[in-house]
Amino acid sequence: MDTLEIRELRYFLAVAEELHFGRAAERLGIAQPPLSRAVQQLERRLGVRLLDRDRRSVSLTVAGEMLLHEGRAALDATIAAARRTRRAGGADRPGGRRDHLVLAVKAGASHELLHKLLDACAAETDGADVEVLPSGTCDQEEMLRDGRADAALMHAPFNSLAGFDSEELMTEGQIAVLPAGHPLAARKTLSVADIEDVPGLPLARWARHGTYPPGPGPEIHDQTQLAQLIALGRTVAVYPDSARAWLWAEHAAVPLTDAPPVVTHLAWPAHSRSPALAGLVRTATRL
Repeated sequence: MDTLEIRELRYFLAVAEELHFGRAAERLGIAQPPLSRAVQQLERRLGVRLLDRDRRSVSLTVAGEMLLHEGRAALDATIAAARRTRRAGGADRPGGRRDHLVLAVKAGASHELLHKLLDACAAETDGADVEVLPSGTCDQEEMLRDGRADAALMHAPFNSLAGFDSEELMTEGQIAVLPAGHPLAARKTLSVADIEDVPGLPLARWARHGTYPPGPGPEIHDQTQLAQLIALGRTVAVYPDSARAWLWAEHAAVPLTDAPPVVTHLAWPAHSRSPALAGLVRTATRL
C-alpha cells in the first residue's frame, strides 16, 4: 500500500532518531512491544526493511534513511496543516479573531523594522491581527515548516530560505556587542579576527537546529541571559546593526568592517494561499 498512517510514521521517526527502541518508547510514552509491532507492521505494508536490528544495535537501511528524511517533512506538513486550520477556524467562533497570523522573529533583531511592520498592519482597515512569536537564532525555519508560524523575519546568511517564498526587506552591517568597560569597546571599528579569540571574553554560542557549536563561550538560551552575560564581562556577541535598539547602558556596539551584510527577508511557506498572509507581504514590501 502506498499510504502511511500518522501514528506509524511518528513511531518510526522516534526509533530512527533515537536508534534505540527503549529510548524511543520512553519518548513516545508507550511500552516497547507495541512500538516494535507498529514498526514491523509498517515494514510489511511498505514491503521494505527499514531497520537493521539485533540485540545490541539498531541502524537504518537505505529505505529507512529515505523514510526518515521524507517522513520528517510529511509529519511537519501534517502538523502544520492542523495548526493553521485551527487558527483559521478561530474566525468562525463567537468572539474569534479574524485573519490571525503568527510572525516568528529572532529575539533582538530587526527591532525598528518590526515596529514599522506592526504599525503598518494595525493601520490597515482590513489588516491581519499579527501575533509576534520570538524565537532562537535558527528556529524560524522549523516554526514555518511545522505550522507554529505563518511567516517569519529571517536573516541571510544565517537562516536558510530553501523551500520558502520570501521578500527582501532590509540590508545592514554587523556589530560586536561588548561589555562597555572592555578595551575593545573604545575602538571605532573591529574586524572579526579581533573578537574571535579575546582572553576572558569568548564568543557567545547560540544553538543551531538544537546543537551548540564547539567553543569555550557560554551556551545562550535567550536574549536576557545574553544581555546579562555581556554586561558582566563574560562574553561577546555578533549581531545585525539593528540590535542596537535593545542594548543596555553596560553594553557597547562596535561595527565589524569585514563581517558579511545581513539581509532581512519576510519568508513564508511556498504553498500558502492565505489572503491574510498576502496582505502582510504587500504591507511589508511598502515599508
